Amino acid sequence: MSKADPRLVDQAIQWMITLRFNVADDASTAAFERWLHTSAEHQQVWQRVATMNEDFSQLPAQVGRHALRGARQRISRREGLKLLGLVAGAAGLTWLGRDYTPLPGLMADYRTATGERRWITLNDGSRIQLNSASAVDTAFTTERRLVHLRQGEMLVNTGADNRPFWVQTRDGYVRALGTRFLVREEAQGTLLAVQQGAVAVFADSQAASARQVLKPGESVLFNRSGIRPAVANGLDPWAWSDGVISAHNMRLDDFLAELGRYRNGLVRCSEAVAGLRVSGTYQLDDTDQVLGLVAQSLKVDVTYRSRYWVTVSPRV
Repeated sequence: MSKADPRLVDQAIQWMITLRFNVADDASTAAFERWLHTSAEHQQVWQRVATMNEDFSQLPAQVGRHALRGARQRISRREGLKLLGLVAGAAGLTWLGRDYTPLPGLMADYRTATGERRWITLNDGSRIQLNSASAVDTAFTTERRLVHLRQGEMLVNTGADNRPFWVQTRDGYVRALGTRFLVREEAQGTLLAVQQGAVAVFADSQAASARQVLKPGESVLFNRSGIRPAVANGLDPWAWSDGVISAHNMRLDDFLAELGRYRNGLVRCSEAVAGLRVSGTYQLDDTDQVLGLVAQSLKVDVTYRSRYWVTVSPRV
């Protein structure tokens, strides 16, 4: 495949920054669509950049935190290009003519692609399920068991073993006390939810004493600033393990953001319909079908500008 025009690549990455990290209003959405349909070459470059979506999500931890802070403070074009330039340079995309050097997430012991879910059995009998676009490393010694969540989300069923079982995240550590729990990276921190047993949280370090111990049914969001209760938005955090997305009175924009984790490219929501409410259980293996069902139930339009650019807007 021929090398892409660097100017168009620059423009496509700028749009990725605007649509992924900043608040994309209807005006910016319309402007993007005009740019996208300027020529076939524009569409080809956008598709190539959009398929980098998984690589964007697997930034090194320190770069990922920069991106997440920028999402809250609105990333500038220069900062965004520098950020995504790190990704492009590290990923070494062949269509840009660079050598291939994988990101840390791509070199993890275990990983999943966008839309993939995978069970892993560790040598101590513990079982881990990775969600879409997730990655973990493992480091077992005679003194402890350590799983490092490099990216995404995982569900853990700990095996019977006398060694302490630790999980390291970008925001700190948790220690399982014979349990079933999930850990998920979010923009504001790390989500921890417990289904069985108990889990101790050591925010930012492996301190001598736990900051908090969670029991079944409890969940928190923690980062280096502290620990606070997780805010429910209507999503069942455990449902993905069964291959479904389950929502109860969930805002449409939040629902689409969650659904977008399971497909390459972007799913955008018009401001006019963002506050509509979604309830139901949907199969994750066919996200196009989910979009169709949502369109039918909420009477909205789902427009495919391309496979990698989907817009949900009021029905006309």
